[in-house]
Amino acid sequence: MEKTKEFYVVKTGDNLTKIAGMFHVTVDQIMEWNPQIKDRNKIYPDQRIRVAPPPETDGEEGEYEPFPGADFFQASVTSPIIEAMGYRLIEENCSVYSGGPDSTWSSADQKSYAKWQRKLGYGGDDADGIPGKTSWNKLRVPAVYE
Repeated sequence: MEKTKEFYVVKTGDNLTKIAGMFHVTVDQIMEWNPQIKDRNKIYPDQRIRVAPPPETDGEEGEYEPFPGADFFQASVTSPIIEAMGYRLIEENCSVYSGGPDSTWSSADQKSYAKWQRKLGYGGDDADGIPGKTSWNKLRVPAVYE
């Protein structure tokens, strides 16, 4: 079974109509899958957008990022995994991002992840915003292909 590309990085000259056509989806679907896009006429080069539905959470198997370890989540780390995590946090309504996530670990990532941990029922030191294996696996961050 071939894996469908879930994300696309916007290039100069792209618009949502063109991207929707490339992936055989509608602009409305892209808008639904990307709550960080507020205006269908404003996308930017290097912006990463979802071009396929988010993964199902009903137990259906998919390809997800394995837990990279708690030491991975620090300010010096830049990885597309962090950005993919951020988009999943947005999908779970656990975002404190002002303009959307990027690939560098930030305080917005940590605060958003803390919201996710609280949504799962964690509290105190267990909701510190640093991913742990159990909460990470429940978030189901899609596999990132570079």
